[in-house]
Amino acid sequence: MRGRPRPWSQPISWKDQNMYAFSYHRPTTLDEAASLIDGRRDAKLLAGGQTLLPTMKQRLAAPGLIVDLARIASLRGITVEENIVRVGAMTRHGDLATDRAIARVFPGLCQLANSIGDPAVRNRGTVGGAVANFDPAADYPAALLAVDGTIDTNRRSIKASDFFLGLFETALEDGEIITHVSWPVPRRSGWDKFRNPASRYAIAAAFVAEVNGEPRVGITGAGQNGAFRSPDIEAALKAKGFTPDALDGVSLLEDEMNSDIHADATYRAHLVVAMAKMAVARML
Repeated sequence: MRGRPRPWSQPISWKDQNMYAFSYHRPTTLDEAASLIDGRRDAKLLAGGQTLLPTMKQRLAAPGLIVDLARIASLRGITVEENIVRVGAMTRHGDLATDRAIARVFPGLCQLANSIGDPAVRNRGTVGGAVANFDPAADYPAALLAVDGTIDTNRRSIKASDFFLGLFETALEDGEIITHVSWPVPRRSGWDKFRNPASRYAIAAAFVAEVNGEPRVGITGAGQNGAFRSPDIEAALKAKGFTPDALDGVSLLEDEMNSDIHADATYRAHLVVAMAKMAVARML
């Protein structure tokens, strides 16, 4: 706001704030939401708002249409059956973190959800929103890649290995809406995360699981292209067994790591192995 501060009793107009004008809708059905964004390249879906709203405030996004999914009941809920955890896209992180059915069969996923942000973020942010955005430090992609999870949309089902394409890039097409995210339940799993103390995003984090007797490891926060599987860590665990000591001597290529003001590539390469060791310990 330019000029002198005005009294709190005097309202601030959009013009004063230099905000972008947009249309806002809160549909109650998935079909209605899909019809609203059909053909609208300037449309954005609002799930928890933990990414969209900050980017709008920073003038990094200026959608002409916002479609809020909060009233679509079919996009919420958690089911655990036939060794599959299926989570509605509009399910909050906090609901997943405290779900007793998941805690019994898939504790690593509860650990992951409980490490996201702070209580305010966990009670507003949604699973589908985090997956759709594919932030390079997002947590769920590591677990989805590790156990070969599935992302369901209003049009199709997409395997995690085909869904995450690169930084902030996914296989979602125009007009496509995530409805559910599913994880096959591994025999055992563990998660650990080295957080940025301010944002609580992962500087490096590892999700380790045993799937059909084989080690599967998903990494986030460290890779130049977002979350990824780590064949080197998986090979060491397969050769030496599921123990933290199995990863002694494992080193990852620094060229594949992200480097920024929080941690350079060398440090991140070290952190990935350290977090994988911690995740194995939690798994055991």
